[in-house]
Amino acid sequence: MQVFKHLLVAVFAVGSLTSLKAQYTDTVITRENKTDTIPKLVNWKQPPAKKAFPFKSFIIPGALIAYGFTSIESNGLKNFNAQINDEVYAESPHKKSTVDNYLQFAPAVAVYGLNAMGVYGKHNFRDRSMLYLMSNIIVTTTVFSVKKISHQIRPDSSAYTSFPSGHTAEAFASAEFMWQEYKDVSPWYGIAGYAIAATTGYLRLYNNKHWFSDVVAGAGFGIASTKLAYWLYPKIQHRLFKDKPVSTMVLPTYQNGSFGFGMVHTF
Repeated sequence: MQVFKHLLVAVFAVGSLTSLKAQYTDTVITRENKTDTIPKLVNWKQPPAKKAFPFKSFIIPGALIAYGFTSIESNGLKNFNAQINDEVYAESPHKKSTVDNYLQFAPAVAVYGLNAMGVYGKHNFRDRSMLYLMSNIIVTTTVFSVKKISHQIRPDSSAYTSFPSGHTAEAFASAEFMWQEYKDVSPWYGIAGYAIAATTGYLRLYNNKHWFSDVVAGAGFGIASTKLAYWLYPKIQHRLFKDKPVSTMVLPTYQNGSFGFGMVHTF
């Protein structure tokens, strides 16, 4: 535990220093070319470039998801889950933390914060908000459907909604969102986002709410959801809004067994 804590502090320290440096550099550069990021809107009348489905980019999240599903029936992976649980919580029960409830959204919040400070990402406010909303629709619908079907009990026996970890899925969806928006500015933004997501996953183990395989699968679902959103969004926008610009978009959402609607409006 002490080694992990020191390692975690080091990761965040390096990420923070590099982010500050990148922010300074990027802000200086964009002073000369702000028009390339702020007012830029995609011309949806033009069809998006025809690209094959990016199967290679889904190999890693697919492998994480496959590991999670395999662990449901594999006695060896179940035993490994139990060993991790013993080391993190069962052998030394401790007070649980609520930080993970907020940390899961931190990378996405950072994307908007960086743009507000003048470190511009790949998309303008409207398009980035649409992409994040679409990613969340995909990840929440998928994760809570799988939870209901898999019916796996949590380590603390509180409910049969253990697989996969929703908090971890949201955290990694947000981290991938940050990566997609800032990978061309500096890879360290994405690395910092993924460090936060990994911390969220660890806290789910620390709080005795999930097995290790739940966290692994959750990471896979989160990454895949955002990647899928970035692949689908240009195609949907072109088909639905090619004749006129759109300032408001409403999409259905599903979470915890309840349906609702999410809306993004550009003023």
